[in-house]
Amino acid sequence: MNTVVETSESKELHLPPQLEVVNMTKRFGSMTALDNVSMTLQPGTFHALLGENGAGKSTLVKCIMGFYTPTSGEVRIDQHMRTIASPRDAQKHGIGMVYQHFTSVPAMTVAENLVLSRHTSANLIHWKTEYADLNAFMQKAPFKVPLDSRVAQLAAGQKQKLEILKQLYLKSRILILDEPTSVLTPSEADEVLGLLRQEVTAGHLSVLLISHKFREVTAFVDEITVLRKGKLAGQGQVKDLTIAEMSEMMMGEKRSPQKVEKTLHLDAAPVLEIQGIRANKDNGLEGVCGVNLTVNSGEIVGIAGISGNGQHELVEVLAGQRSATEGQILVNGELYRASRQEMFKHRVFVLPEEPLKNACVAHMSVAENLSLRTFDRAPQAKGWMLIFKAIRNTALGLIQTFNIKTPSPETPVGNLSGGNVQRTVLARELSEDHIKLLIAANPCFGLDFAAVDYIHSEILEARNRGVAVLLVSEDLDELLKLSDRIVVISGGKLAYESKTEAADFASIGRSMTGHE
Repeated sequence: MNTVVETSESKELHLPPQLEVVNMTKRFGSMTALDNVSMTLQPGTFHALLGENGAGKSTLVKCIMGFYTPTSGEVRIDQHMRTIASPRDAQKHGIGMVYQHFTSVPAMTVAENLVLSRHTSANLIHWKTEYADLNAFMQKAPFKVPLDSRVAQLAAGQKQKLEILKQLYLKSRILILDEPTSVLTPSEADEVLGLLRQEVTAGHLSVLLISHKFREVTAFVDEITVLRKGKLAGQGQVKDLTIAEMSEMMMGEKRSPQKVEKTLHLDAAPVLEIQGIRANKDNGLEGVCGVNLTVNSGEIVGIAGISGNGQHELVEVLAGQRSATEGQILVNGELYRASRQEMFKHRVFVLPEEPLKNACVAHMSVAENLSLRTFDRAPQAKGWMLIFKAIRNTALGLIQTFNIKTPSPETPVGNLSGGNVQRTVLARELSEDHIKLLIAANPCFGLDFAAVDYIHSEILEARNRGVAVLLVSEDLDELLKLSDRIVVISGGKLAYESKTEAADFASIGRSMTGHE
């Protein structure tokens, strides 16, 4: 019997192609999201793309996949420049992407989703032939998912495996994974990444992993590329780098808190007390895991954390948009359930993420949105009757005070710029007297410098009046500038806490990335 021995030379012939991004720049109008970035994914390696939120990671991979056309720069496959105008073009070159959110059809079976994933699926499907091919594919695949199971019945780990299997079924040799473990438990994450690591080691795949988790990077990755504010911040072999060095690449040199005028409050008292709060994510996994936190009057407590670590769910619990599974919240020493009546009683106000989606009704006028807190109280209401003249007059005053740029009070709020939508919400939430508690979540996301400065000044002014402020932000510079005290949330738990002026930057970075 003849034995075929695979030499290193023959193995190299079967390696995935080399992927290069060369001097890639992408601008959106006047904003530069990606600035002259170069990166090489070597054949048969596991490469991580790291960076804080907004660093340019998603823009880079969308240019590779053909979702965006780069302003300048190019993609090279095996040292040949390739024009990739769509994900279908990327697929022709063996590049596939697994997205952060599942894309399979829940009502269909695993087999049906695999066949549906092909760009060239025929109008008439011969299922006997398809099942023979699918069974043969599944025998060699790194993951085993039952072909006849409906996707809706699968656990999160199996759904993520199916997303990867779809790309392997399409014969992708280069896999781009966008935070593939964000919906998985740690054991599921280790299983998925471990099996992919085996495929990479065998030379069957190259993987480009977008991740925020240093634990995953140190366990599975060969090489990293780090972006910061759209620019290349560093590259290197994981074996040659420490966690501290990678963290410094991601977040830059230590930044000192920016000096702002703050009033000293000697008689500060607890306003918000979060006691053992637990809450689930939309997928049923626990997102907030026993958080305890107190915010005092005249104090800004900043919560730092990378997106997806429980801060979104925590804010929704505080705003009455999500039920806690355990624990309690006290405001002004009384049990607080975040109803509209209790928010009015305890003077609790909220600046949520995505204000046009979560704090406004886009088709309603600016005046109507400004009255959402007060439309049922005098002078804007008399019994069940709305007094539209009073609503308009109040709106005119707020538009002037908060400098909201709108053609008229009757203009739909959805027609305003992002900064003016946020000014509208600020005017509604901060204009009332005797505010006790302000909860602000990423209040400046996507806004220009002038809008950011204005919102910061309003939050600081509230704090100086004695308002307790809980500021949740993915912008560490914003937190260092505004916060009196800073905490880090990671994996649904508070992982670090310090007075801002005494905060250890390296410890913040390690805590944010889950490496305590």
